[in-house]
Amino acid sequence: MVTGADGFIGSHLAERLVELGADVRAFCFYNSNGSLGWLDDADASVRKRLDARLGDIRDARFVEEACRSVDTVFHLAALIAIPYSYAAPESFIDTNVKGTLNVLEGVRRAGCRLMVNTSTSEVYGTPGSVPILETHPLQGQSPYSASKIAADKLCEAYHCSFGLPVVTLRPFNTYGPRQSTRAVLPTMLVQLLAGRKEVKLGRLDPKRDLTFVADTVEGFIKAAEAEGAVGEVIQLGTGRTISVGGLFDIACKTLGVSAEVVQEEARLRPDNSEVMILLSDPSKAKRLLGWEAVVPVEQGISRTARWLETRSRLYDPERYHV
Repeated sequence: MVTGADGFIGSHLAERLVELGADVRAFCFYNSNGSLGWLDDADASVRKRLDARLGDIRDARFVEEACRSVDTVFHLAALIAIPYSYAAPESFIDTNVKGTLNVLEGVRRAGCRLMVNTSTSEVYGTPGSVPILETHPLQGQSPYSASKIAADKLCEAYHCSFGLPVVTLRPFNTYGPRQSTRAVLPTMLVQLLAGRKEVKLGRLDPKRDLTFVADTVEGFIKAAEAEGAVGEVIQLGTGRTISVGGLFDIACKTLGVSAEVVQEEARLRPDNSEVMILLSDPSKAKRLLGWEAVVPVEQGISRTARWLETRSRLYDPERYHV
């Protein structure tokens, strides 16, 4: 089962699992029109093979029922928008903390073989040293990161207290097709593809470790197969970092366009909440999972831009005030 299968990474993971021949239960957020989110974008042959369940991760009984007869639970359902976490922090506790608790209980009661929990590099805040090791202290610099720290610690507690077979993966800045335009790369690309010569962004100096979504998905699959990963926290990153400004320059070069950045106040985090650098140490993932990122950032940007060009109606910069 994949919780959050309707979302960015979750939909790619569900598709890949189907391609590999797995029986996939897609846990998607309930809505009145029966949409499976980004899985509606998948090939009909993939959708036909999914056991789709529309529900809510905050509903403990529904989650418990969904976990029955499942071997592996990939838990990706979460609220992830950092700006929204400033406005609605309680919703992040309900979804990210209580939702994870419901999945842990569902896995425990159903006797599932394994749970793969999805963390985030944001749990480190601005680190005291780089590259960041899995053992680096955690720091809640936003309500979002605090909720994910709590979720990670619940997974740790259930493993220690009940022997629950759980591994926590900590992806670093996954990007690619289907990512929200609130994220920095699609924000740039949508404006550049629309022909804008002045692109609205926030700060240009924060540095990020960018991993293409196909690489991140392979990390999840390897975590489900690896011996010795249970009880571990494992980072998924490239071990390379690039500033937002540097990323903008690469995006312009990749698209063959010229533009300038206009800093927009609404896109700035509070000063003490901004994470200035995220740089992974991927050695543990390579050692325990045999995983490493292989898609260069230039290739990943090109693949993302090509996908966005085919979805221009969905990503209209005027309509969404990008």
